[in-house]
Parts: sequence; C-alpha cells; structure tokens
Amino acid sequence: MENTTACLLISCPDKQGLVAKIASFIYSNGGNIIHADQHTDFESGLFLTRIEWQLEGFNLPHDLIAPAFNSIAQSLQANWELHFSDSIPRIAIWVSKQEHCLLDLLWRHRAQEFFAEIPLIISNHPNLKEIAEQFNIDFHYIPITKETKIEQEKKQLELLAKYKIDLVILAKYMQILSTDFITQFPQVINIHHSFLPAFVGANPYQKAYQRGVKIIGATSHYITADLDAGPIIEQDVVRVTHRDTVKDLIRKGKDLERIVLARAVRLHLNNRVLVYGNRTVVFE
Repeated sequence: MENTTACLLISCPDKQGLVAKIASFIYSNGGNIIHADQHTDFESGLFLTRIEWQLEGFNLPHDLIAPAFNSIAQSLQANWELHFSDSIPRIAIWVSKQEHCLLDLLWRHRAQEFFAEIPLIISNHPNLKEIAEQFNIDFHYIPITKETKIEQEKKQLELLAKYKIDLVILAKYMQILSTDFITQFPQVINIHHSFLPAFVGANPYQKAYQRGVKIIGATSHYITADLDAGPIIEQDVVRVTHRDTVKDLIRKGKDLERIVLARAVRLHLNNRVLVYGNRTVVFE
C-alpha cells in the first residue's frame, strides 16, 4: 500500500461538525490526510468536500472502507464516492472523422499524463482505424443511422461491458446518444466546440462568425439526456477578430478543444470533479 491513497467525494446537507466527523473517521482508523478541500453552496444548502488520505498504516483494508463509512454517510444524508489511487480506470474513446482530440489524448496517455488504460476506440466512420492500429488499440467501426441507432447502441454497450470500460470520452463523436444509452452508461465526457450555453448543437463556429463574436470557446461536460446541457467540467476561450474567417475560427477552436478536453479528462481521472444537480465543483 506504499504511496496508495483513498479519496472520498461527498455532498450532503450542510450542518455543524461535518469536517470533524469525516476527518475523525479517517484519523480513528490510522489514516494520514494529505489533501482536503470543501465548498458550501448556500443556495442549495449543500456541503461538498474532497478528502484524500494515505492507506499505508490505515487499519481498514480496501473492501471494508466503504461499508465502514456508509453508516456515517447515512447519518449525514450524504451522496458519496470512494476511489483508490491504485485502481486503474479503463477508457473508451469515441470518434467520427476528426482526429485532433483523439491524437492529443493518445499522445498525453503515452506521455503518462493520464493514469488509465485505453483498450478501445469506437467510431461511426472507418477513417481513424489506422491511428488506433498505430497505438495498438482495438478499433470497432459501428455505423449509425436513424433507423439502426437502437440496435447499434446495443452493440456499443456490449463492447463497453466486454472491455470493462469505466469512462467513455466523446472526442468529436458527432452523434447524439440516446436517453436509454445514457441511463445504462452515464459516465460519458463530451467536448463541445463552443462556450456553452452559447451556440448549442451543430455548426457553432459558423454561428459564432455570423454573430460577429470577439471570443470563441470550448466546453467539456458530462453527457445528459438534454443536448449539450450536462454538468460542465472545464471551459476556456480564445480571442478572434473581424479578420478571422470561419476556417480561422475552426483552426483556433481545434487547439482549444484539445486543451479543454484533456484538462477535463485529467480532472475526472484524478477524482476532482463532484457533480450535484446540473453543476459541478472542481477541486483543483
């Protein structure tokens, strides 16, 4: 267990003594807290916290920590997640024809910026199969039409189960996931090529150009049944001018999309994002 840590993400109704009660659970079992952060949302009355501690010398083994904490969580009316640093998430990247976000994620993974495994790439076009082969990742081409969507999503879900996938990243996957799919597999991160909630849906750069904006943005968010309306993880912007054409906006936007998606994925994998309602707290 040397250097291994456990991390709790907790949201519960705010009241006195919460920090002491959670910290006492860790301290009484021999844990050493190395990171702790918290936020109170006064509008909703929620207390939200991320707390991480070393498992070396901790009295409870991995499989007993959750049951032991659950009795405390129930008394706090808490929603909570428990993560371990030695648990390696398995990622599936979904793409269509654009390769810039896919390549960026794969390069960062090869550079060990992400602590994860990427065993699977799924696409509704065959164009990027060669990239998957270069990185020795299984590639599955699953074309989607309005008539075949339900059937093809069943195949996608079967692949996610077969490869034991924990997280799907939509790296410019130009399809809308059905509500049924999201219900069965809700852990999906998307990159949208605008600063949401502006320019929802398709062709945001063309819309931004027509509107004459002076900044364009990119947004990475969790997928929900509502189009481009899920909890936001990360956003950024870049300036544009009247001299920029739509092609210039797309070029600048692609650079931004890569960075924003990579940041969001890293934050998620490091267990620094806590979703409540349709919002997030990001513990930097």
